[in-house]
Amino acid sequence: MERAKAVLKKERKKRTESGHPWIFAGEIDRMEGEAAPGGLVDVVNHQGRYLATGYWNPASQITIRVTAYKPMEEMDEAFFAERLRRCKQHRDRFVNGSDCRLVYGEADFLPGLIVDRFGEVLVVQLLTMGIEVHREALIAALVAVFEPKGIYERSDVSVRGLEGLEERTGTLYGECPRIVEIVENGLKLEVDIVEGQKTGYFFDQRENRASIAPLMKGWGVRSGIRLVDRADTDQAATEADDTGVIAELKEPALVPVNANGKIVTFPYWDGATVLECFAHTGSFTLHACKYGAKKVTCLDVSAHAVETAQRNVERNGFTDRVEFVVADAFEYLRTQVKGIEERAERGNAASAKGAKPDTSKPLASDAGRKWDVVILDPPAFAKSKHAVEGAVRGYKDINLHGMKLVNEGGYLVTASCSYHMRPELFLETIQAAAADAGKILRLIEWRAAGKDHPQILGVNEGHYLKFGIFEVRSRA
Repeated sequence: MERAKAVLKKERKKRTESGHPWIFAGEIDRMEGEAAPGGLVDVVNHQGRYLATGYWNPASQITIRVTAYKPMEEMDEAFFAERLRRCKQHRDRFVNGSDCRLVYGEADFLPGLIVDRFGEVLVVQLLTMGIEVHREALIAALVAVFEPKGIYERSDVSVRGLEGLEERTGTLYGECPRIVEIVENGLKLEVDIVEGQKTGYFFDQRENRASIAPLMKGWGVRSGIRLVDRADTDQAATEADDTGVIAELKEPALVPVNANGKIVTFPYWDGATVLECFAHTGSFTLHACKYGAKKVTCLDVSAHAVETAQRNVERNGFTDRVEFVVADAFEYLRTQVKGIEERAERGNAASAKGAKPDTSKPLASDAGRKWDVVILDPPAFAKSKHAVEGAVRGYKDINLHGMKLVNEGGYLVTASCSYHMRPELFLETIQAAAADAGKILRLIEWRAAGKDHPQILGVNEGHYLKFGIFEVRSRA
């Protein structure tokens, strides 16, 4: 039986010919033949020339999702196994086959499918009708290729509603403990695959988290700490053996000393002070500590998230360097900035001739702080084109207040995972915030999602994550 064909309109953008995997309802002129929702159809141009094969869903605005650019038979276990082996080969090459995103939908030529690996458990999202109707073949292929102990479904996402599907969760294969431990960049983290956000963890920032390493050291000089030869310190003159004879140092050793010449014993004396907002499970906090931060403030509005972050900090031995805050990041940033401004006003009043500072209103003891590095990794603010205007206000607000809390010459680390917030608009928004804050920013690094989140060139929908590191200095 001949397969149904979707004939595309003559007057359309040639997106399919350029490799875009989505075909919208408005691009289709007519259907020739019949196909069940989720079944395969061939895609031809108005002249009948073959372009691609994909599964279709007449209930969705994205009516066809391309699965191949040459004729294919079925989306059976063999089809999925072949595609999954290609996914495995890519991850083995670029992320050493570790805990990672194994399948990234269209970018891995498996549209509508997300697979993350957490230890020996796979967590999957089946987002479209075409994947849903082939779930049995898919699960069999996942077991054959990756040999997991369990597969858990987290298809509890609203996009399934656009496909005419109900949300689903639950174990699909084997045994799936709710809490699993993963290793990222040498750090241990727990992941809640049942109640955690999305699949439980965000792998897309792995390389970005590692990129903050250079920011975490080199701050001791601001506190007047310098490295000197141990033999030249005051302590060296008083260090004697049990006979009262001064012990000779076998070789010179550099030690940190403060402005008074005393040796500094705190091992992280050269580390940065760091604020991480929207911390979720504390992943940036963990990396900051690993790379030598002196003190980290880990903040999230969710008490559950902060409790998870606390456990992650404890399992990596960083408890003494991290403080946890459960608060709304917007309000927390504003409160800190307000405290700085109030202190500045009192200081200016006190320095004015004959003026006295107004002390009738007490200053909040926890307000008015600054950090060497401020990290902002918020959830998506714009989930549709209509939300972009509000998202711009949100991103400007947090970045404006965030950069005001950065010590002079320190760093703002900021990200956006809103696809509709295009990279150029995100940069424009940050620049506008800097202008209003009286700051000059130097862009040090600009990044996207990691290597386990590849992008097909020309498919802008896959380019959602923007990540920048900026040096912050005052304009005055």
